Amino acid sequence: MIELLLSSGIGVLTAGGVWLCLRRRTFDVVLGLTLLSYAVNLFIFAMGRVRVGALPILRPGAAPTLEHYTDPLPQALVLTAIVIGFAMTALLLALSLKGRFARGEDTCDDAPPPPEEYPR
Repeated sequence: MIELLLSSGIGVLTAGGVWLCLRRRTFDVVLGLTLLSYAVNLFIFAMGRVRVGALPILRPGAAPTLEHYTDPLPQALVLTAIVIGFAMTALLLALSLKGRFARGEDTCDDAPPPPEEYPR
């Protein structure tokens, strides 16, 4: 049951992220990229074998195999990805705000404003 819930959550986050990335506003694109990074983090975390009650550390008397333990490497990778994703989101928000104030609009189209509207 937990596998179905986890895979459904990953699918919903991915679908929402792709839908937001295809919109015209820069803030929607930033939110879409954030949702996609959450989906990838959950996917990496799920690769570490989701087991209820399994310890990520070795204990005496049990063989050191993945049959008895949860793999701690995906947990460490997800923790690192969360920090990198937070920094990426902050940078993208700063760039989108700069573009918003420089252009006077919040769209991602290719048409630049006329030259007289550029800030000096």
